[in-house]
Amino acid sequence: MAATPSGKQFELRSGDQHAVVTEVGAGLRSYSAGGRELLDGYPVDALASSGRGQLLLPWPNRIRDGVYTLDGREHRLPLNEPERGNAIHGLVRWSSWTPVEEAADRVVLTHVLRPQPGYPFTLELRVEYSLGSDGLTVRTTAANAGADPCPYGAGSHPYVAVRSVDDAVLRLPASSILESDERGIPVGSSPVEGAFDFRAPRPVGSVQLDHCFTDLERDEDGYARVGVDDITLWVDESYPYLMVFTGDALPDVARRSVAIEPMTCAPNAFRSGDGLVRLEPGETHTGSWGIVPLVS
Repeated sequence: MAATPSGKQFELRSGDQHAVVTEVGAGLRSYSAGGRELLDGYPVDALASSGRGQLLLPWPNRIRDGVYTLDGREHRLPLNEPERGNAIHGLVRWSSWTPVEEAADRVVLTHVLRPQPGYPFTLELRVEYSLGSDGLTVRTTAANAGADPCPYGAGSHPYVAVRSVDDAVLRLPASSILESDERGIPVGSSPVEGAFDFRAPRPVGSVQLDHCFTDLERDEDGYARVGVDDITLWVDESYPYLMVFTGDALPDVARRSVAIEPMTCAPNAFRSGDGLVRLEPGETHTGSWGIVPLVS
């Protein structure tokens, strides 16, 4: 049998929940509950397109020109968004990850990101996917295993399945939005207002979203919760940014789902420093997010 583009498939089950995690990129290919698909995933024989379910490490979103400076030393990353001249979504989306723990409702995969041109640092990466009574939880950990400090950011790229983007009711507890240029690079921020204010639940309507939201309102447990119809996506305090994307410019996802992307830092953080984590040798960073199938 020919190998699948996303490698080995790890199937998780708990009650009526079912999730599939992939060897390639340690991504989340699908997640369902009660026989209903909650994510806009992709078939087992297909390549993950438009970032579907992928882990974005060691940075989410874009770095302008792929160039950044750390401690006086300039680094140049490959421009894998050539049409905009950016480095995008990290370095591990197409790498094989190793399963180190497996159970019916849980899998843990690891990957060592080795030094390379543009990112001459060593990161030991670990992601845990688990299903339980409270839905799906994704926990990502990065440890600096090298001798030098390194820049770090984390993100994930799930697309929440909806019947219609226009009719989807979105609640987004964010009071600020980043203003971006034509290359998707932030140039400022402003309070949410008008078309981009989803603090009270309302249909997306004709609004085209490809925006980073921040200044998140959090509940007493420290979590910020986004609602898309009857699905809730939560992020812990390590994720102060949420990219929300209705896919209008991408034919394979255009207005068929809503990407809610947890991010520990802003786009272009390797240059701006906005939310950037500086990991000293031996230091570790951990963040969690998850999906609750029904609003409780």
